[in-house]
Amino acid sequence: MERTQCCVVGGGPAGMVLGLLLARAGVEVTVLEKHEDFFRDFRGDTVHPPTLMLLDDLGLGERFAELPSRRLEKMRMVIGGTTIVAADFSRIPGPHKYIAMVPQWDFLNLLAEAAAEEPTFTLRMGAEVTGLREGGGVRYRDSDGAERELAASLVVGCDGRDSLIRAEAGLVSTDYDVPMDVWWVRVPKREDTGKEAQVFGCFANGLAGVTMDRGDYFQTSYLIRKGQDAERRAEGIEKFRERIGGLFGWTDEQLNEIGGWDDVKLLKVRMSKLPHWYSGRVLCIGDAAHAMSPVGGMGVNIAVQDAVAAARILAAPLLRGTLTARDLARVQRRRSVAVSLARKQQLGEHKMLIEPALDGTLTARTIPLPLRISDRFPQLTAVAAFLGGVGPLREKTPVFARRGT
Repeated sequence: MERTQCCVVGGGPAGMVLGLLLARAGVEVTVLEKHEDFFRDFRGDTVHPPTLMLLDDLGLGERFAELPSRRLEKMRMVIGGTTIVAADFSRIPGPHKYIAMVPQWDFLNLLAEAAAEEPTFTLRMGAEVTGLREGGGVRYRDSDGAERELAASLVVGCDGRDSLIRAEAGLVSTDYDVPMDVWWVRVPKREDTGKEAQVFGCFANGLAGVTMDRGDYFQTSYLIRKGQDAERRAEGIEKFRERIGGLFGWTDEQLNEIGGWDDVKLLKVRMSKLPHWYSGRVLCIGDAAHAMSPVGGMGVNIAVQDAVAAARILAAPLLRGTLTARDLARVQRRRSVAVSLARKQQLGEHKMLIEPALDGTLTARTIPLPLRISDRFPQLTAVAAFLGGVGPLREKTPVFARRGT
C-alpha cells in the first residue's frame, strides 16, 4: 500500500501551492489530480498581487515572468453607455501594482515543475479519488483504471465547490442565494491592443457581462438569471449572438465564431460556507470549504491564501507526527475572517450591481453611489483595487519555503 504524510486531493491553484509549500518543509506530500493534464478552459486566469509576491518569495518570480501574460491595471465598467474606472490597481501598495492574466494551465505547470524538484513531492495525474480510506487516506483510481489506496496522516480537500472529500467527510455546507448563473464564451479579437489587459463590465438594457482581453480573443462571462440556462438556450444561438454583440459592440464576423451552444459553457454559480472545515483527519480549503462567486475574480486569490496559511500551520505537526484537530481548527480560525469579509463584499456587489443589472434598473442615472464617488475622486479607486486585488489578509510566505532573496 502507498503511504504519504499528506494527501492533497485536487491539483488546482490551492492544491498545487499547498503541495509545493509542504514539500519544501520536508513533508511527504502526494497531490492527486483526476485529469490527465491541467488544460481546462474557462478557469480563473487571474494571478493577484499576493500570489505574485508569494512567487517572488519562492524564487519563482523570474520563471513566472516568462509565461505568456498580460497585465490588468484598471477595471472599467460601462453602465448605460457611461464608462467609469471601478478599480485602479496601479494605486495599491507593493511591488506588483496589477493583476497578471495568465492561462491557468501555465501557472499550474510552473508550480508542478517547481514542486517536482522537491524529493518529498509526488504528483499523480489521472488519479480520481473515489472515497476516503478507513484509518486515514483515500481510495483512488489511477490513470490505467486500477483501484488503489493511499494511506495518509492528513487528507486536504482542494477539489472545488462539488468536493467529494467534503461529502465523504460528512461536512455539510450552507448555501447563499445568488441571482445569476454565467455563460462562458470566447470571442476572437480583430487586432491586438497592446500588453495591458482590458477588462470591461458592461451593463445595459437588462443585460450584463464581463469581458477580459486575452490578447487574440475576449474571454467573456455573460450573466443570466439563476436557473434560466435551458430557457435561454431554447431561444436559439442567434438571439444570444444578438444580445452579447449589442452589449459589447462586436461585429457579425466576430460573433459568427460562436458556432453553436457547444461553444457556450455554463457555470452554475454557487456561494457556500462550511461551519467546520475539518473532521477527523480531513481538512477542506478553497472552494471546497467556501465556494465563492465569480464576481471580482477573487476565488483563486482566496484559495491560494488558504493554502499558504495551511502550510505554515500544519507543516511542523505533520513532520512531528503530532497533528490533531486543534491544528486543523487553527487553519480555519486564521482564514475565516478574511473569507467572511470577501464573501460580504461579493454579496454586496450582487445586490448593488448584478440584481439591478438583470432587472434592467441599472442605468447611467442609477449608477451606485460608491461608484459615482470613486469616479469623481479617482484616488478612491485604490480602495476597491486593494479589496479586490489584495484582499483583507495577505498570508506571509513560510520561512521554510523561501528561496533566493
